[in-house]
Amino acid sequence: MRALVAALAVIAGLGGAQAQSYPSRPITMIVPTSAGGITDILGRLIAERMKVTLGQPVVVENTTGAGGTTAVARLYRSPPDGYTIMIGQWSSHVGAGVMYSLPFDYLADFEPISLLSSGAIWVMGRKDFPARDAKELVAWLKANPGKASSGTIGPGSGAHLCMVYLNNAIGSSVQYVPYRGAAPAMQDLMSGAIDLACLEAGQSLSLTGSGQIKPYAVLTAKRWFKAPDVPTFDEAGVPGLTFPFWHALWAPKGTPKEAIAKLNTAAVDAMADAHVRQRLIDVGHELPSRERMTPEALRTYHKGEIEKWTPIIKAANIKLQ
Repeated sequence: MRALVAALAVIAGLGGAQAQSYPSRPITMIVPTSAGGITDILGRLIAERMKVTLGQPVVVENTTGAGGTTAVARLYRSPPDGYTIMIGQWSSHVGAGVMYSLPFDYLADFEPISLLSSGAIWVMGRKDFPARDAKELVAWLKANPGKASSGTIGPGSGAHLCMVYLNNAIGSSVQYVPYRGAAPAMQDLMSGAIDLACLEAGQSLSLTGSGQIKPYAVLTAKRWFKAPDVPTFDEAGVPGLTFPFWHALWAPKGTPKEAIAKLNTAAVDAMADAHVRQRLIDVGHELPSRERMTPEALRTYHKGEIEKWTPIIKAANIKLQ
């Protein structure tokens, strides 16, 4: 009898250990954009490296729509077991959250995993736009409110709010022209169909060298390392105008702490990998310090971004189309 009891105890212990083994199957990473964009590129890059630490594949699935909130809603409905995570960014987790009526709360209903990287956003103009540099651009916009056209990637997007942010700061305005993606906006900027655009710098850097567009200034605290000749808006006389286009990872609320810890470790390991770091540098992304990559640091940073941008977006009275 004693032997039987001991054997059953061992079996029960093994069963518990197996139940707690994480991860024991592939993990899904939801991406809120279509394939080929910077969020998709970053997601696939991180997913491929995370599997080394986790010992399981991380499968990327693109879920688009409603400014990224369709993907967030999918994460919200997913079981909190550590097998579904999401890479999000400013548009999906800040801008769209103010624009759309949603059944979830970004801060209360999700578990932060880690901040990943951020790209520079800059203001560009058609090659024959009158302003020759950033200071002249600011002066021209002040003197000509409502006369310039600026491309956006839909209402409330980073490309939209970037220009709203600039014009609020200088007391001016522009006409907004919506596009379905960055590529058609860039095409119209190069052809002269629109005057300005405010897009992620890494995706348009190659066009500036050919002279097809003019980069005026970056919305960063210091000059962007990939284009050190382009000034910040601080240098153009508009202090404090910063807008990093950041990316991060989340899981559903209630995901076990042990799973969050392992996912965080995998993300940190991925960002420390030499190949991943070089690829991110190649596309112009800045990498956060280790202290900024904890779940707690991401929660604090995300909260601050929501608090900063909510009144700006509401005051702009942007209408969904």
